[in-house]
Amino acid sequence: MKMIQIEQLTKVYKLNKKQQKEMKIKDTQKIAVSDLSLTAKEGEIFGLLGTNGAGKTTTLRCLATLLKPTSGRIVVNGFDTAKDGKKVREQIGFLTNEMKLDPQFSPNYLVDFFGRLHGMEENMIKKRKQELFEYFGINEFADKRVEELSTGMKQKASIAVSLIHDPNVVIFDEPTTGLDIITARAVTDYLKKLRNQGKLIIMSTHIMSEAEKLCDRIATIIDGKKVEEGTIPEILKKTETDDLEEAFFKLYQKYGKAV
Repeated sequence: MKMIQIEQLTKVYKLNKKQQKEMKIKDTQKIAVSDLSLTAKEGEIFGLLGTNGAGKTTTLRCLATLLKPTSGRIVVNGFDTAKDGKKVREQIGFLTNEMKLDPQFSPNYLVDFFGRLHGMEENMIKKRKQELFEYFGINEFADKRVEELSTGMKQKASIAVSLIHDPNVVIFDEPTTGLDIITARAVTDYLKKLRNQGKLIIMSTHIMSEAEKLCDRIATIIDGKKVEEGTIPEILKKTETDDLEEAFFKLYQKYGKAV
C-alpha cells in the first residue's frame, strides 16, 4: 500500500542577525514545524491547510527530501526520507510554485531530460509526454523557450516535468496559486484523475474552497502545529461550523497568535 507516515516532525531553522532584524525578533532560531504527525494513504487527496508561513511548505520539503528534519521521522512507501532519500525520490513527484524551469529550454526538451534522469526508456517518455501534453494543452507551446511562456503555461510545463515518471506519490505545494481559473481547473481535475488511479496526493493550500472541493482529508496547521485532522464533515462537526472557512477561523482564534 502507498503510504506517507509523518511521526513527530520538527524542523528548526537557525537565524542570523540579518534574519532576526528582518523578522523583528531576538530569537536565534525559528521553529517552522513542531511535533507534527499524520498518515496519508493511497487513493486519497490529503490537504495541509493553513495560512502563509504556517509550516506547510517546510513539511512538504522535508517529505520530498529537500530538507532534513531536526527531529522526527518521515516514511514514504516504506522508505525513510533521511536514510533512503534516493528511494523516496523514485517514489514521488514534487511540484512547488517556486519551481524554476531553465528559461532557455523548451517544455519538450525539459520533459525529455527529466524522463531520462529518472531512467525511463525513450518509448515510455514519448508515451507519457504525449498523454500529459495533450491533457494540459502543452503541444501548442511545446517548443517555445520557457522565458516566453505565461505563468499558466509554465505551471503546466512544471507539472509535466514533475509527473513524467508516473510517480506513486504526488506532492504539490500550493498547486493553483497565481493561476487563472481555467488553468487552475485543469490542475485540480488532474489531481482528481490521479486519485482515481489509486495514487496518493498530498498538497498544501490556503484556499478553503479548493480544499473543500478536492481533499478527502485535511490537517489544519497553525504556527507549525497540527491542530485538527479528519474529513471535512468531521472537522465541521468538531468545530460546530457550516463551512471550512468558518471552521478554520474558529481554529485560528483558538490556537493562533493574536490577529
